[in-house]
Amino acid sequence: MTAPIDQSSLVDGTHAPEFIDVAELFRRQVERAGGGASLAVYHRGELVVDLWGGERTNDGEPWESDTIAMCFSTTKGVASFALHLQAEAGLVDYDEPVATYWPEFAQNGKEGVTVRHVLSHSAGLHRLRSVIDDASEMLDWDHMVDALARQPPAYPPGTKTGYHALTYGWLAGEIVRRVSGRALDEVVRDDIAAPLGLDGLFLGCPPEERHRVAPLEPMGPIFGRAPKPVRRVQKVIGTQFAKTLSLTRAPVNTRRMINALLPRGMEDVIVSPEIMDASIPAANGFFTARSLAAMYAVLAGGGTLGDVTMLSPERVAEIGTEQNSRRDLVLVMPMRWRLGYHRVLGAGRTAQKAFGHYGFGGSGAWADPSRELSMAMTCNRGGGTPVGDARVVNLSRAVLGAADAIG
Repeated sequence: MTAPIDQSSLVDGTHAPEFIDVAELFRRQVERAGGGASLAVYHRGELVVDLWGGERTNDGEPWESDTIAMCFSTTKGVASFALHLQAEAGLVDYDEPVATYWPEFAQNGKEGVTVRHVLSHSAGLHRLRSVIDDASEMLDWDHMVDALARQPPAYPPGTKTGYHALTYGWLAGEIVRRVSGRALDEVVRDDIAAPLGLDGLFLGCPPEERHRVAPLEPMGPIFGRAPKPVRRVQKVIGTQFAKTLSLTRAPVNTRRMINALLPRGMEDVIVSPEIMDASIPAANGFFTARSLAAMYAVLAGGGTLGDVTMLSPERVAEIGTEQNSRRDLVLVMPMRWRLGYHRVLGAGRTAQKAFGHYGFGGSGAWADPSRELSMAMTCNRGGGTPVGDARVVNLSRAVLGAADAIG
């Protein structure tokens, strides 16, 4: 049973009474952060939180129940799900070389790079700024996969871990394209969104859906304009992010971060209309929280949501198995990578079975099969680290606490 949110607030929607503290936290976040956001939670196969609020545009248009937002790295979780569908169909083996499915990939020492290496960010292909001259090249799928096929790995595959912040999408997506014969955005549309009846799960954004998009609000220096943006980004990452990670007692390599995260011209590409026409599966997913949470509810439910089964329980168990606990070369902290997903940041030992993916700007989504629980949050104003900010961390803790209180 769900209850409507207090109509005097900036937030609309419904929530189960047991999740009232989650709803109140979300309301406070929306009122403080500005912009708009949406939050959805599934528990034991039921949608128990479905909230949205704040402003979709600078003109004060409200965030609606069907508003979609570009969710940056949260998109990787959807790309990973699409690849797992190919494995479930017997088209992909995680321990096969990528070149088995993509022969041109076997260049410059990558013959032994496996699908598992890609999914666990240990393929050594995190570099992008030194691979392309300008971020506008990211809009051309064939150009990007050809460029990555020619690149040598930064280290022997499987020996180290470095967040493939942008390259991951093309690597995983091209494997899907080679084995399915379809572009990744088509697989997401036809094999994930359609069976689940989702109306807010897109790679890129179809023209007929663009009236629903919440334009990105300014998110600080990373996407601001200035004469020397890269120098400013280095300062941001080297100070703000470094402070966030200070407890790890590890040096922050800003050059490596910049190479993985920010090719030249990124500031222009990320806010250009062309971003909606392209498929950049590590960054330009356009989602509602409700649709994201439903996809993750499949994982939380052992591969099934309602009467739709997409993965076997054994497949979900393998997806959620930790692949490495090394300190990540790009993000510094150990991400405890699963197959395409990381640990639920900030949740501590209480959520060791949970996994998902967060994104720059504050969005994020995850599943916890041990609790039959999933959560997703989308927004159009935020900041913090390349993998979420304090809002998604605090919401995750609150959701986990509410589920545990139910017993």
